[in-house]
Amino acid sequence: MGRPLLGLSMMAETEFVSAILPLLQSNSVEVLEWSFDTFYDAEEPDWLSDLLDFYSENNRLIGHGVYYSLFDARWTKRQEIWLKKLKEEFRKRNYNHITEHFGFMNTENFHQGVPLPVSLHSKTLEIGKDRLYRLQDAVQVPVGIENLAFSFSLDDVMEQGIFLDKLTEDTNGFLILDLHNIYCQSCNFEVEMQEVIKLYPLDKVKEIHLSGGSWQESIYRKKPIRRDTHDDAVPEDILSVLPSVLSQCKNLEYIIIERLGNTIDAEEKKESFLDDFTKVKKLIDLSDVGTPNKDLWAKKEIRFSENPLEDMILHEEQTLLTKLLFDNAGPASIKSQEFHYFKTKNWDPEMILAAQNIIKKWNPY
Repeated sequence: MGRPLLGLSMMAETEFVSAILPLLQSNSVEVLEWSFDTFYDAEEPDWLSDLLDFYSENNRLIGHGVYYSLFDARWTKRQEIWLKKLKEEFRKRNYNHITEHFGFMNTENFHQGVPLPVSLHSKTLEIGKDRLYRLQDAVQVPVGIENLAFSFSLDDVMEQGIFLDKLTEDTNGFLILDLHNIYCQSCNFEVEMQEVIKLYPLDKVKEIHLSGGSWQESIYRKKPIRRDTHDDAVPEDILSVLPSVLSQCKNLEYIIIERLGNTIDAEEKKESFLDDFTKVKKLIDLSDVGTPNKDLWAKKEIRFSENPLEDMILHEEQTLLTKLLFDNAGPASIKSQEFHYFKTKNWDPEMILAAQNIIKKWNPY
């Protein structure tokens, strides 16, 4: 048994490359994660292609999708194009596995969007499974799903682990456990991280994400809102819980540190980022965790309809919700909506305002 491999989520910005150069030169980056769809409509610089190819050729490259939109209730041409480009990417490079985010983005300008959460419901689960089947059908490697940081209510926080377990049960899928995402939920809903973590099927966790974030001023509360902005050091609370999480995730293979490429723009930030990498490496080395002897992964034969599953009521509600948030509708107005698939009456007003700030920032219209 070996220990989990430690790596980075690769960014193309100059500041990021400059910061990680010492790690690359010392062969400390054992695995590289690449968000392949962020360059679907852009040309990779030669140095980036060479680096990704190097990790691919050495079986140390994993893929992380951003824009597929797993729970969009309407199937669109852009999802077909996304899958087509995914197949092209796989003809170009070898990925050990790929992952996607939990949530939906149903605006036309989806490259500017952010995933919003869905509640556990038999229909949303069916939609998610249909999309996951099509994603798994497109590739010959395991497909995993990452837990989402943002939630409107404590109910959604506490059921997301169950939702992800059900979602991945038919495809022999796995999970990314993003600890900063859980840290955000812990801060925003005043629940201990371990209380949330224990609700996840930890035997399905093959990958862990670590990152930092920021605080947003609160209107309805005394405490600020924690945001998953990937622009600061990994909080000590996350590092302190990591050894316990490592001991519970018996099938863990990769630990990835994330940081937005344009946020390491000063020497002290570079030193902080490298310090995080060193701290995590020490924690891995001190732990007694080991990766299991890998069973040969077998792609399940799954039958699904030729026509993608759709639900127009859910689609209309997703569209209306996104528009209400973008238009800064008041929390009381949103909570009073008679939605069928969204439990808005239970939503925290502060989290509604946080969602509005997120959507305004990315401007998906």
